[in-house]
Amino acid sequence: MLSGFKNFILKGNVVDLAVAVVMGAAFGAVVDALVKNVLMPLIAALVGSPNFDSFAKVTINGNDLQFGVLLTAIVNFVLVAAAIYFVVVAPMNHLIERRNAKLGITEDEPAADPAVTLLTEIRDSLAQR
Repeated sequence: MLSGFKNFILKGNVVDLAVAVVMGAAFGAVVDALVKNVLMPLIAALVGSPNFDSFAKVTINGNDLQFGVLLTAIVNFVLVAAAIYFVVVAPMNHLIERRNAKLGITEDEPAADPAVTLLTEIRDSLAQR
């Protein structure tokens, strides 16, 4: 029973996932600092407020509906997604493309679905009759 657990834990996918979670948490702190200390102050300089928490606040029967808090969360999400894309994803894609070009690796076309191939052959056979 313990050997099965050991085999499961030592599989490459589990270890890779654990490393990715730890690195993601560490990188999240970097992105959070970028958003809070660089991007949001720039928005504050342009718009006049670093967040939109007080924007579109509605009170109904003593209960506050704070649509501005939702707007702030959406803006933060978009900024974080853009930062991750432009700082991590785009450069990695570029590096992978350069490496593949250097090694002569090209993307192969995906193999045709066997069902589609069979149907095409049947259609062609019927068309010849």
